[in-house]
Amino acid sequence: MKIINDLSVDDLYRLVEKQLYNLFEFDKSNETKLLYRGIDIALKRIERNFANNKNKYYSKDGKPFFNPFHSGQYTIFLYYLSNTIKKESGTLADRIYFLNKALNAVDLFYEIELPEVFFLEHPVGAVMGRAEYANFFNFSQNCTVGNNKGVYPKFGEYVTMLSGSKVIGDTKIGKHCIIAANTYIKDTEIPDNSIVFGSSPDLIIKRRTKEEMDNFFAEQWRTEQG
Repeated sequence: MKIINDLSVDDLYRLVEKQLYNLFEFDKSNETKLLYRGIDIALKRIERNFANNKNKYYSKDGKPFFNPFHSGQYTIFLYYLSNTIKKESGTLADRIYFLNKALNAVDLFYEIELPEVFFLEHPVGAVMGRAEYANFFNFSQNCTVGNNKGVYPKFGEYVTMLSGSKVIGDTKIGKHCIIAANTYIKDTEIPDNSIVFGSSPDLIIKRRTKEEMDNFFAEQWRTEQG
């Protein structure tokens, strides 16, 4: 994975280490190897992710690159890092999760299983809960995914949540769906190829053809849609 300005993995390690050390206690003797190994795996995960993204800040000429000083990219990296090492050290994963929250103002707990390919744009104030997510998921600022009476939503592939939208409870979002800004969906099934507006139970669901939605999502993603 190419890191901008020819930064090395060692440089990235020192950056993460310094941030952790400045905010929290950091046991270098016990956690250095774990952090190095986690960073190496997290870089491979963001490479797979960014390779599918057409955004100019994530790839150029079809080749992904990592900029640790781009807040969105660093958010994804820290999520992958905490998620990668959660089984080996919950305490270190906790601190990396907290670091992500402190630096980027987004809540991506390491036990949340976000997909291999997802995107976030200006995600300040977003909270992603323990839903079932699918590839090509995209969310923006102040988005919320949460439970109702312990039940969480399920998402199909190619779902975009625009700013301020909320998906709660026993909700199933189909493939190729756009959830409009400030929309609130609770305990509702949304069919494939839909644009959703409003608030439950008075949602407005506008159906679109698969071709229309394919064209929309092709603007962002490289992978062929099925």
